[in-house]
Amino acid sequence: MTPPPARRRRTGAAGAAPTHNLPRRGSVRRAQAITTYGVGSLIAVDNESFVVSGLDSADTSWSAEESPRIHERRLERLLEVDHFRLPPASDDHSRDGVRVRRFPLMHSCPECDELQRHRDFNPPPGRSVCGTCEVDLVPSRFVVACENGHLDEFPYWQWVHRSTERGASTAGQCGGRLKLRTSGRTSSLRSILVSCTCGKAPEVSMEGSFRRNALKDLGLKCRGSRPWLGSSAPAQECGLALRTLQRGSSAVWQPVQKSALSIPPWSDSRTDPLAEHWNALREYDNPEHVRIYLQGVFKGKCPVPLDEVMTLLAAELEEDPDSETPPSFDHRYRALRVKEYESLRSGNDASEHSREEQFVCETPLSDSGVLAPLGVTGPMLVKRLREVRALKAFTRLADPDSTTDTKEVPLSASPLRWLPAMEVRGEGVFLRLAEDRLGIWEKIPALTARIERMRAAHQRVLDQRAGDLGQAILSPATPRMVLLHTLAHVLINEWSLEAGYPAAALRERLYAADDMAGVLVYTATSDSAGSLGGLVAQGEPDRLDETIRSAVRRAEWCSSDPLCVETEASGTGGTNLAACHACVMLPETSCEHNNILLDRALLVGTPEDPRLGFFADVRQQ
Repeated sequence: MTPPPARRRRTGAAGAAPTHNLPRRGSVRRAQAITTYGVGSLIAVDNESFVVSGLDSADTSWSAEESPRIHERRLERLLEVDHFRLPPASDDHSRDGVRVRRFPLMHSCPECDELQRHRDFNPPPGRSVCGTCEVDLVPSRFVVACENGHLDEFPYWQWVHRSTERGASTAGQCGGRLKLRTSGRTSSLRSILVSCTCGKAPEVSMEGSFRRNALKDLGLKCRGSRPWLGSSAPAQECGLALRTLQRGSSAVWQPVQKSALSIPPWSDSRTDPLAEHWNALREYDNPEHVRIYLQGVFKGKCPVPLDEVMTLLAAELEEDPDSETPPSFDHRYRALRVKEYESLRSGNDASEHSREEQFVCETPLSDSGVLAPLGVTGPMLVKRLREVRALKAFTRLADPDSTTDTKEVPLSASPLRWLPAMEVRGEGVFLRLAEDRLGIWEKIPALTARIERMRAAHQRVLDQRAGDLGQAILSPATPRMVLLHTLAHVLINEWSLEAGYPAAALRERLYAADDMAGVLVYTATSDSAGSLGGLVAQGEPDRLDETIRSAVRRAEWCSSDPLCVETEASGTGGTNLAACHACVMLPETSCEHNNILLDRALLVGTPEDPRLGFFADVRQQ
């Protein structure tokens, strides 16, 4: 975060009064508005705390120049929107940006120990200081939330007066004022003391406030507060149990993101002007009718030839469900991945397409047979790549990937036909594992038992997070999925050491199913580590052979061995086996599965049973 720039008066065109003259409160990177500081999340700017506002007014406050529209037809159909918008760019000349509201409202003064709402301190305009002591106010460290995504202030008054005869409904009627101080004896919650000047309740600590039933025992339930939507959105009837959270906890906000690669025939940027017309074009099955429609819309200057438009329409209809019952969202998302896998396998030569082509995937020039002894086949050089990542919704308390019926919170009070998104342009290397060798390896009994132990541990975590066992999704842990996942991690680590790429600048994309066994490693950023050809050069078979062999040999040993390789369970809830931060774990931005379902024993085996390793032969060479 950068400190907020000095406030200045902004004027409109020709010196006219500006439409909005809101104070600036710092800035974030455009990508962070999708991944870290999206709608409904809490953001700290210097000594202040805010919640990112909803998108109801974004249509007017986000300018077309600073927040352009982008298109990715396959992802638009999946998420049922018309287009995406980049979050507004932020610089000294920006007219507007992502809006925020102050939250939590409860603040404390470290000088006079007063604990009250921000406005009750009478701070000077534009500053967050105590009007009496003139020291910086401290936002409440604690907030409460429910699984429906509601967010509210911590009930300090009820917490202090819980031992009195008064009920929770009499908050603030004792006539006293709350105080908050820190004893300094320990760094635990026991040292944070809250009291009331009414004298009717003793000073209490915050110890125990994080218990699952701590607020339920006080008779408190969720009021349905949605501060990110402001006063225009009334509180919803909720009544779920509340949980106390640290303001900066990751459980306060989890993004629900969906992404897609731009693949043929939708990867030619010349088709973007047609984005608003696909629903209308689908009504025609006669090329002549399509031609007449395009001629009327574009006044005879359609940027796409008619035969290409018909090809796009055929591809659109091909992805429609065959049955009358619409498939589930997860099924459609898996189908989207299958199409990507097919495009990566078949390739897309740049010489056959226009310069606007956003997906270029070619076969290496040298012989790929050098990779056969490793059980690796079909390497492809993805020389041009575009990925669109959209923020669909968010959740609180629950992991969005843990249930089939996640309580997703929409980004606005009223439905929108667009979503915020970001696009990444880069390059990558795609490779597959040989199905014949993989099929034999997957049937090893000791391997099956090892993966079952990991799958059972992961399923327990998913069941606990889902609450209702009927809503919990099934763990995706299979031998090939864990193998591909771990292989992607060691390749990223190897390229970060040997090729100069920061590990956080690379990202994995896994294709693991009964009929898929591939992994794409690509640049996850479009800055200096983006599409300069360095990663593609690593995909040439001779160099890739050296990389895989070096990565496998490096995976044989971990600085935490023998504890790491011999552990019965590691990671969150035992969802990993032989994997730790000293060997195969990556930055969170690089991993699709939050650094779980990893086991380097599937690459190199264990000291007791080397056969478990798919690349065990490399150790003997």
